[in-house]
Amino acid sequence: MTQTQQIDVAAAIAAGETSLGIELGSTRIKACLVGPDHQPIATGSHAWENQFVDRLWTYSIDAIWEGVQASVADLLAQVEEAYGVRPTAIGALGVSAMMHGYLAFSADDELLVPFRTWRNTNTERAAAELTEVLGFNFPLRWSASHVYEAILEEEAHVSELAFITTLAGYVHWRLTGRKVLGVGDASGMFPIDPATRDYDADMLARFQGLVAARKPGLDVAALLPEVLVAGADAGTLTAEGAALLDPTGTLQPGALVAPPEGDAGTGMIATKAVAPRTGNISAGTSIFAMVVLEKPLESVHEELDIVTTPAGDLVAMVHCNNGASELGTWAGVFTEFAAAMGVEGGSDAVFEALFRAALEGEADGGGLLAYNYLSGEPITGLAEGRPLFVRTPGSRLNLANFMRTQLYGAFGTLSLGMRVLHDEGVELDSMFAHGGMFRTAGVAQRLLAAAIGAPVTVGDTASEGGAWGMAVLAEFRRTGGGDLSSYLDERVFADAAVDVAAPDAGDVAGYAAWLEQYEAGLAIERAATEAIR
Repeated sequence: MTQTQQIDVAAAIAAGETSLGIELGSTRIKACLVGPDHQPIATGSHAWENQFVDRLWTYSIDAIWEGVQASVADLLAQVEEAYGVRPTAIGALGVSAMMHGYLAFSADDELLVPFRTWRNTNTERAAAELTEVLGFNFPLRWSASHVYEAILEEEAHVSELAFITTLAGYVHWRLTGRKVLGVGDASGMFPIDPATRDYDADMLARFQGLVAARKPGLDVAALLPEVLVAGADAGTLTAEGAALLDPTGTLQPGALVAPPEGDAGTGMIATKAVAPRTGNISAGTSIFAMVVLEKPLESVHEELDIVTTPAGDLVAMVHCNNGASELGTWAGVFTEFAAAMGVEGGSDAVFEALFRAALEGEADGGGLLAYNYLSGEPITGLAEGRPLFVRTPGSRLNLANFMRTQLYGAFGTLSLGMRVLHDEGVELDSMFAHGGMFRTAGVAQRLLAAAIGAPVTVGDTASEGGAWGMAVLAEFRRTGGGDLSSYLDERVFADAAVDVAAPDAGDVAGYAAWLEQYEAGLAIERAATEAIR
C-alpha cells in the first residue's frame, strides 16, 4: 500500500466511512472492517469451542459476548497499529453466524434453555413429522424442528415460550433492539415463499395446526423474527449495543445495521454466488454447498435443504455437519511432532507442507479411508459420529496418501449430496469456494473440483470468508441497497482476482473409485457408533 492509499484509508476510518462485519463461526469469531472500496482494512478474531452438555451441543451466552468483544478489540487494535487512528464510529455493521439452532426466550426476554446449536441431532421425530405433513424437507438442525421437538417432548420451558431466534438474530437484537432476521438466515428457521420473501403462509398455517393440537394458545408466527431482505433497514447500533461491542466506550452508537444473516448467506456474498446457476462451497467446521436455483426442485430430498440468498431467491443447500475439524486435529498432531523435533514454523507451515504432500498422493488414496464424523451426519443417516481412519493390510500408507485421503474425507459426504442435485438436472455455470482450507493455493481447490466434477473458483477473499461477506452486506446497506447481484458484479467483484481449477481427469477417476469404497465403508462408521460410547 502506498503512503497516499494509507492516508486515504485513515481518512475513511476517521470519517466513519467504513463497514464492519462480524461472523460467529463454529470455532472462530471474526471481525472484518472494509472501506468504501470493499477491501479489507483489518481483521480481528477470537477462538472458541462448543460444549457438549447434557448430550446437547451449546455455547454459553457469556462465551458469545466474550468472543464478540475479543474479536472487535483485536480488530480495533489492528486498525490503530496499521493506520494510527482508532475508530470511534463506523458507518454500518452487520452480524452473521452459524445458522439454525434454537435460542428460546420468555416474554421477559429471559433465555429459557441453553442455546441448542445446529450440530444437535435430537430432533428426528419433529423433523420427520414436519417433512411428512408439510411436504417440505425439514432438516434436524432447523429452528422449526427444534421448537416442535420441544413441544412433542412436552419440555417445561415451552409454557413460557415467547420468541425464538438464531445466533445472528440474538446478537443483532442485543445490538439494535430489533427482533429481525435476514431472509437467508430466516430460511433456516422455517420455509420461505420466494414470491413474498417471507415465511411461507400456507406452511405456517399448517404448522400452527400441528402445534395447536398439542399446545393450544401458542402462536408460532409470533415466535419468529421479522424477515428482511438485504439492504433493508434493520435498525441502528444503540448505546447499549455499542457498549456490548466495545466495553471501553471508544466505539460510538448510531451506525446503520444490516439485516443479520447466516453463514450460508455470507458465504454466497463472499463468492459472488447469488445469481441462478451459480453456487459456492463453504468449508469450516461444517461444509456445505449452495446452488442458486432457476426453478423449484421436482421432489423433496432429505439430502437437500431449500433456503434462500440474502435477497430471497431459492437455493438448494447440501449441508454436512462435519467439515475440516478432523483435518485440523491431524494437522495439530503433526504440528506437535514438528515442535518435538525442534522444527520451527508453526501451524501455517505444517498445513502448507501437509496439503502439498496430498498432491503427491495416488488418485484413489492408495486404499485408505477417512471419516471426519465428529458428530452425526443426516445425509448418510447417522445420528452420532466417530472419527475413523481405516486401511487394509494391502493399502499403501504414506504421508501423501494419508493427506489426500483426509482431504477426500472432508468432501465425501458433500459429493453424495451433490449427486442428488445432478440427478435433478440442476446445472452450474460456476462454483466458488471459500474458507481457511483454501488458503494453500491449488490443493483443496483441485481435489474439490474432482469431488464435485465441476470447475472450482477461489478468489483473493477466500480466506476472509463470511466476516468479509457480512461487511459487504453492511456496506450495501450503508450505500442504499438496490439489486444485490448487480451490486456484487459492478461494485465489489468487477476487478477481483480469481483462480479457476478445472477437474483433472485422473483425479476425477481416482476420486470416484475412492468414493465407492467410502460408501461401502459407511457400514464401519455405523458399527463404530453402536460399539463405542
